[in-house]
Amino acid sequence: MKISTKGRYALRMLLDLAEHQNCGYIALKDIAERQNISKKYLEQIIPIFNKSNILKTVRGSQGGYQLSKTPDKYTVGDILRLTEVSLAPVSCAEGESEECERSTDCAMLPVWQGLYRTINEYLDGITLQDILEQQKERYTNDYVI
Repeated sequence: MKISTKGRYALRMLLDLAEHQNCGYIALKDIAERQNISKKYLEQIIPIFNKSNILKTVRGSQGGYQLSKTPDKYTVGDILRLTEVSLAPVSCAEGESEECERSTDCAMLPVWQGLYRTINEYLDGITLQDILEQQKERYTNDYVI
């Protein structure tokens, strides 16, 4: 499993919105500048989140984007499941795709399913708020005498 650029940029965009949640609606160009991501690329990611009610949107000169809920309500797993085709290490681990002809005899299937479960549990245990707090703690402890 490899997280795509779309997934990584989506996380950075939502993390930026979480970090600036008290600043009102944030223009996409501001996020693009702070995150050093092409505005055009972010424009391709936005529809994914508009469909899923993750973002609130206001059009116009004072418009922009805001998280619909507080950052502690968004997990990395939820976000990546929207942007990635799959988080499974192999297609048969999800159990939703067509069964492999070897699935009944596959010695590795439980390994792949366990890895998939672990990936989901790990990513579902991290919220945007957790990341913000880790970042804040890292910068708080970064001092020079």
